[in-house]
Amino acid sequence: MKKHNFNAGPSILPREVIEQTAQAILDFNGSGLSLMEISHRAKDFQPVVDEAEALFKEILEIPDGYKVLFLGGGASLEFCMIPYNFLIKKAAYLNTGVWAKKAMKEAKNFGDVVEVASSAADNYIYIPKGYAVPADADYFHITTNNTIYGTELKKDPNSPIPLIGDMSSDIFSRPVDVAKYDCIYGGAQKNLAMAGVTFVIVKEDKLGKAPRTIPTMLDYRTHVEKGSMFNTPPVVPVYSALLTLRWIKAQGGVKEMDRRAQERADMLYNEIDRNKLFVGTVKEEDRSRMNICFVMKPEYAELEKEFMEFATSKGMIGIKGHRSVGGFRASCYNAMPKESVQALIDCMQEFENKH
Repeated sequence: MKKHNFNAGPSILPREVIEQTAQAILDFNGSGLSLMEISHRAKDFQPVVDEAEALFKEILEIPDGYKVLFLGGGASLEFCMIPYNFLIKKAAYLNTGVWAKKAMKEAKNFGDVVEVASSAADNYIYIPKGYAVPADADYFHITTNNTIYGTELKKDPNSPIPLIGDMSSDIFSRPVDVAKYDCIYGGAQKNLAMAGVTFVIVKEDKLGKAPRTIPTMLDYRTHVEKGSMFNTPPVVPVYSALLTLRWIKAQGGVKEMDRRAQERADMLYNEIDRNKLFVGTVKEEDRSRMNICFVMKPEYAELEKEFMEFATSKGMIGIKGHRSVGGFRASCYNAMPKESVQALIDCMQEFENKH
């Protein structure tokens, strides 16, 4: 039976990326050595980092003056690296979910933090609007997609101050106006690579302004200067990122990823809205295209466990919703084929007919 991988992360990757990474783990570039055991300073590996950065810049149309870094620690480490490097006196944060809240918590260790708006009172079912960003803050931090609650900022907002964006779960799913940002970062285990590498896009001339001594490993300047090679990078995840970037380019780039994301989301949200058993959990205008959340309608709540078992029996993997939302979550990242979304829709319709 075919498995359909809707996991929120680590998540689905293009099959060819998985197979090529597996081959490199057995024998990297015909060297007779595994990718897991070569030196990161070997002549065969430096081109991997160089090409990955070049493809990042090409696919996202990153302007001059930015550096792409491949680091460790996940987005959670970036929550403190951002204020370490950018917060001088005050920072502004948009609270749209658990990850935004965690980022805000870390920033409070470095200076004043202004929560410009929050949808916490309504369990984060929408993106706040109509807020004012303080013009005297050093930066405005946003989380563009919220994997737990299923909301998404689909356009780069206009801001009176520099933007910093956590794009862990929607990078490469749409075009991004990178010039609006001083820094974009994210964990890679959604649209970019296997878990273990973190990407950072940073504007070089904005570094070195913070009035504090920054530990060497937490200073972006360290990694800019050494080209992500200050210490041993996560070699295998960086290589899988390169392969994914090649795949994205070959498929038509972010414009095609954007089209596919909208197509998949329209298919599944249309079924959720039509089906008598299910209901979406997010306000329609803010529905995520990456993480599609839905629950049983109140009158059918007792069928939740039965549907989960039914869907699992049909090969649907990873559709259980986060505990703070409940219900179901179908994560539809770039590598998700339309056929798998249709398989989930067929499953929902079959279950509806059964009841």
